[in-house]
Amino acid sequence: MSTKLRLTILSFLQFFIWGSWLITIGAYWFQTKQWSGAQFGAIFSTMGIASIFMPSLMGIVADKWVNAEKLYGMLHILGGAVLCTVPLVTEPGTMFWVMLLNMIFYMPTLALSIAVSYSVLKREGLDVVKDYPPIRVWGTIGFIAAMWTVSLLGFEKSANQFYIAAAAAFLLGVYSFTLPACPPPSKETASRSLVDALGLKSFALLRDTKMLTFFLFALLLGAALQLTNAYGDTFLHDFDKVPAYQDTLAVKHPAMIMSISQISETLFILAIPFFLRRFGIKQVMFFSMIAWVLRFGLLAYGNPGPGLWMVILSCIVYGMAFDFFNISGSLFVETQTASSIRASAQGLFMMMTNGFGAVLGSSVSGIVIEKYFTNPIDQTKDWHNIWLTFALYALVIAVLFVVLFRHKHNPQETQDAAHTEPLLSVEQA
Repeated sequence: MSTKLRLTILSFLQFFIWGSWLITIGAYWFQTKQWSGAQFGAIFSTMGIASIFMPSLMGIVADKWVNAEKLYGMLHILGGAVLCTVPLVTEPGTMFWVMLLNMIFYMPTLALSIAVSYSVLKREGLDVVKDYPPIRVWGTIGFIAAMWTVSLLGFEKSANQFYIAAAAAFLLGVYSFTLPACPPPSKETASRSLVDALGLKSFALLRDTKMLTFFLFALLLGAALQLTNAYGDTFLHDFDKVPAYQDTLAVKHPAMIMSISQISETLFILAIPFFLRRFGIKQVMFFSMIAWVLRFGLLAYGNPGPGLWMVILSCIVYGMAFDFFNISGSLFVETQTASSIRASAQGLFMMMTNGFGAVLGSSVSGIVIEKYFTNPIDQTKDWHNIWLTFALYALVIAVLFVVLFRHKHNPQETQDAAHTEPLLSVEQA
């Protein structure tokens, strides 16, 4: 089996696990359990809380002491065990702690999967900018496959979705131990300073103004990502209260409609190498922000009936919004950091996006929606103005990014960094 195929399987299963419940947990929460919206916001904040410290912590462990692929496998096995207990939860308070424990095990695997893939590809002399996106696209396909599996089996509102995720987690956990060895890159050199000993060198990157600005905007865009994850599926489910839309495909199988977003991802992932080399990270991330504006704006005016085309178009736009920020961002971090801190630097990126960004997006949006856009009598939500508010948020970020992020694109620099050491080492930061 070729290395690329082995990494493709890893990517597919990594996101199959997440896709099995991430988009449909809202339907399980509101339609089946009928728990409150404020408590639901807390559930989505669990991935943010876990991402604040776990990706960086596990990145340090992988950089200093344990093979990345083995650590990756152990985390998935533990996460699968926790997912098996989710259907046993009977009240929202306990659900928060169980999902937090699950996220503690799952969130660091996102960064570790990138670190393992980049390490293996570079060891074989391959170009990560060119060769990683076609591998990562299978992660998106895995996410789509999981959503369709759950939807077609009728598990969108069922606890069975968590059993499907658990089975995939166990499979990936065992499979990870068969991957090429990714030993700690820092194991070969002795660390003398306390910072070296603790593996905290990646945080020194924040001393560089450009990198600090990049990570701050990664946080703000991470918040936007959580908004669409938390409320997209629930938005369509809410139309089942409207007789004119009750029998539409979008209301019966909203996860299938929302999966168009992931289908779009597969196309935009393949376009990343061209856009990065042609426009550079600043322009690519700006395109992402404008795509978020369109994503939310189209949802504001869409519906499962005559306005379904706008919902579908918003899903297509999502591909650019997600990929041009998330995948391109990880490649940018890869080209700017030394190999000795690669895993922990990716962990830092995940901490800002899926950590602080997720907490910001889920907590603030939950409060705003509950206070300003929810009818206190029947608890119905003003989705039109909710999505318009999110669109305005993305637009403000885009304007600030153009003004504040200073980075001059050099196409040859991007090409060279894909094969060699980064443009900015920790010592230069």
